[in-house]
Amino acid sequence: MTAILAAVTAIVVLVTATLSGIFGMAGGMILMAFLTFTYSVGAAMMLHGVTQAVSNGYRAIINRNDIVWRLVATNTVGSLAALALFMLVSFVPDKATVYLVLGAIPFVAFAIPKSWGLDITKPFVAPASGFVVTALTLTAGVAGPILDVFFVQSPLTRHQIVATKAVTQTLQHLTKLLYFGVLAAHLLPAAGLDWWIYAMVAPLAMLGTTLGKMLLDRMNDGQFKSWSRYILFVLGAFLIWRGLSLLVG
Repeated sequence: MTAILAAVTAIVVLVTATLSGIFGMAGGMILMAFLTFTYSVGAAMMLHGVTQAVSNGYRAIINRNDIVWRLVATNTVGSLAALALFMLVSFVPDKATVYLVLGAIPFVAFAIPKSWGLDITKPFVAPASGFVVTALTLTAGVAGPILDVFFVQSPLTRHQIVATKAVTQTLQHLTKLLYFGVLAAHLLPAAGLDWWIYAMVAPLAMLGTTLGKMLLDRMNDGQFKSWSRYILFVLGAFLIWRGLSLLVG
């Protein structure tokens, strides 16, 4: 890796971790898009997994008083089921698939009718959330907007949403590291990244998360939800265009 590429990667990690610290998503999607463009799918999944696991894990720590642990526990049951399914079929995506699924996620998320009642605090919804979100994470690297669908209709506050999502997303990214780093590693080219790259992005992810937390505290619930939607629609459209360009190129 060149010094310029390392510097650009560091900047993108910091900026996207800040966005994730505010909205609990978006930043992870932008980072995954950048890493998929810059590196191989295997390398992108691994580097993104480390960055987001640290970012979300640290966000969970600084918001620990607002975590709803019973939702984390039931969500994890569904996540483990999704991991078992992927191990059974040994599926790994190519770059076009990553972009297309990643770009479609926001549109699918906002198209889901409210009448479905996907409130994560309701019985059996949290395990379903864990299964769907983990499956998408193992396909596109990120599934924050879909995870958000299960939270926006809940009675949770914005701090509870960010804190609880942070824990579940940390576990999902650790699952991604396990799958692409160990269980499906033989199906992909070696990541080929030096250890210092992972060491570099970890503190930057923590710094960005801290900055995002400061900005989150200055927002109200209405601003939090409306800005999330605008950012994700624009980002989703761009990623779908990128995926289609790879298919027809």
